[in-house]
Amino acid sequence: MTLRLILNRHAKSDWSTPGAPDHDRPLNARGRRQAPLVGRWLASRRDLPARILCSDATRTRETLDLILPELGVAPDVSFDAALYHAAPETILAAIRAELVPTVMVIGHNPGLAEAALRLCHTPPAHPRFADFPTAATAVFDFTEDAWPQIDWGRGSLRDFVTPDDLEG
Repeated sequence: MTLRLILNRHAKSDWSTPGAPDHDRPLNARGRRQAPLVGRWLASRRDLPARILCSDATRTRETLDLILPELGVAPDVSFDAALYHAAPETILAAIRAELVPTVMVIGHNPGLAEAALRLCHTPPAHPRFADFPTAATAVFDFTEDAWPQIDWGRGSLRDFVTPDDLEG
């Protein structure tokens, strides 16, 4: 059985309210436009998660709400406060606790970008992979039999896309 991991950075958030708590920032218009593109892209490739682990921040929840209708499936969703600005090790630990073959994580940089870099044994030539811009999405395959067995450098990157790639 192949394990498939989808890492998604939340879509572009709104910074227009000075002093607003970072955790509570919503998506801006660009983010609301781009998040569904990611969902359609995943659905077109049949990269459909059975489980989604999502940070509990407003912008990750809103990203999820815009991706889900495009997938055409109803995965089990878990909101996890530990994924809010999580370190790569925290992200890896959350993934290792999973039981289903296809898992998606919706989170934040810099931890998500670092986790993506550390998971793949061969980083892509894509110029935006290292900085993992908003709404960027990476899809990895692992040959291990179960999530607890995965580790850094063991993922095979199937694809990486940014909203700019999808918009054209």
